[in-house]
Amino acid sequence: MNKNKNGLIQDVVIIAASVAVAIILARTDILTNVLTSSQKLELAGSFIAGLFFTSIFTVAPAAVTLGEIAQANSVILTALFGALGAVAGDLIIFKFMRDRFSRHLMKLIKTGNHGKRLMVLFKLRSFRWLTFFAGGFIIASPLPDELGIALLGFSKLKTSLFVPLSFTFNFLGICLIGIAASLF
Repeated sequence: MNKNKNGLIQDVVIIAASVAVAIILARTDILTNVLTSSQKLELAGSFIAGLFFTSIFTVAPAAVTLGEIAQANSVILTALFGALGAVAGDLIIFKFMRDRFSRHLMKLIKTGNHGKRLMVLFKLRSFRWLTFFAGGFIIASPLPDELGIALLGFSKLKTSLFVPLSFTFNFLGICLIGIAASLF
């Protein structure tokens, strides 16, 4: 039990540190400057903006940047390169969520009073499908990918399936952003 709590504490510290870095990036305009300068790089800028499209703290400026790049270039090419960048960012989050956070959380659930009931729920095939579709929808939306990726981690999705799923949903989401940007 102590080892499980230490692992969960480590996870919380990593998350807190990433939140702190994101806040610093947002308050110092470093992220805005990086994304603004990446617009000039067009398709490479789409990839960079796609990397930032995955996090709760950077999704808003990344979505704006992707919309502006899509207005000046092909929506499809912007979405293609943006989705590749988003997959790279999502993969980092997915590995962390699936391999560490999910495992530590499951161990804590097993040791709790209602752990057996929750474990039965997690093993249901319908629960896995529900988390799969909910996670995919969240990844496609401008909502933070962390939540969707955590759901996919609970569905025990393999990395070989996660990559095309992440690409497809991010591609569709960025296409919608590009189309919306061109309409307004």
